[in-house]
Amino acid sequence: MPKFIIEGGHELSGSISVSGAKNAALKIIPASLLSEQTITIKNLPKIEDIDRSLEIITDLGGLVLPTPDGCTINTKDLTKNIISSDLANKLRASIMFVGPLLARTGTASFPHPGGCVIGAGTRPIDLFLEGFVAMGADIKWKNGIYHLTAKKLKACQYFFTTVSVTGTESLMMTAVLAEGTSVLKNCALEPEIVALADYLNSQGARINGAGTPTMTIEGVEAIGAGEFTVMPDRIEAGTFAIMAATTNSPLTINNFRAEHLESLLAVLAKVGVKFELATNSLKIISADNLQAYSIKTHEYPGFPTDLQSPYTVLMTQAQGSSIVHETIYDRRLLFTDMLTQMGANIIMCDPHRVVVSGPTPLTGHKLTSPDLRAGISMVIAGLIAKGTTEIDNIYQIDRGYENIDERLRQLGAKITRLV
Repeated sequence: MPKFIIEGGHELSGSISVSGAKNAALKIIPASLLSEQTITIKNLPKIEDIDRSLEIITDLGGLVLPTPDGCTINTKDLTKNIISSDLANKLRASIMFVGPLLARTGTASFPHPGGCVIGAGTRPIDLFLEGFVAMGADIKWKNGIYHLTAKKLKACQYFFTTVSVTGTESLMMTAVLAEGTSVLKNCALEPEIVALADYLNSQGARINGAGTPTMTIEGVEAIGAGEFTVMPDRIEAGTFAIMAATTNSPLTINNFRAEHLESLLAVLAKVGVKFELATNSLKIISADNLQAYSIKTHEYPGFPTDLQSPYTVLMTQAQGSSIVHETIYDRRLLFTDMLTQMGANIIMCDPHRVVVSGPTPLTGHKLTSPDLRAGISMVIAGLIAKGTTEIDNIYQIDRGYENIDERLRQLGAKITRLV
């Protein structure tokens, strides 16, 4: 199994560019099912989750052709309407294909989506199923497979009892081809949702209110495909900013959209990180006197749950005690046990909160990445640890960070990939 070997204690320097957003790309690929025309996707990140998504399209009968910075997709001649269990088990985002497939063909079958330990079989999909039923779909469960049918989807009014990014995006895409005007309330506000809505509107959809709690979608008979350029990944950008602060390294992060990371920038300023913002870039100047600061994850525009794990590593190097409160995913703090094995002083209060006291020196250790965000956090911990850190199951890291070892070596990191 591939692994990373990291020799800690080396200062990083230089600049690094942010790749295309994983969480935007994973929605535009299923959106290709809504049209019989060919879509051209640009700035597509080269990561494992994208490969799995394109494999789903191909398995359904779609045609995927690579381009220098992305691909083209045509789904005019679909040959099946069931999402493969083998592929769905590797990808939480497989659920995103269901709504567009149902809207386009009137039927869709799929197993419970998988992914990492946070997603595999544990994260409920009730919001998706309830939304599909509200639009007139009939659902049957047989031999571990959901079977959805709908002669013609009807518009609905749906209130999300839990704010859900993927739920919002899924029902928004499904409603595009439904008959009538749908109203979705308590929607998520993420910029990736706005980007997806803007694209769909440019191809003939009629979506209003994206980026606000209430969206209205007037269904249309058909939409086009056109071109979509994937926005920069705000989570990767934030990860690099936290990495620079944790290692106290002067780094410039390019393709950085400050308006998407205002919560992180506000927290970094309180922690004592000195930085400069320029047009589409962030320069970390120094972080040599970090002060502990407690955070509580929240839906956008609050502090992102996907940056909680890297931030926890940062707090091991800050003076004082901080509380890290995870409100989105129950098991996302379990990785802190591996940080304590490296020497961190972390006390778990309950599944949702830990107290981190620092600063504490970290020592290299043999670790296993349980999920994408914990995995990259272990890489950051390895960069500051004394000695050598070995990280197994790096497939989880490759799911979301393109060529991360090569990019870090260009900054001066001593990181090797063993296959």
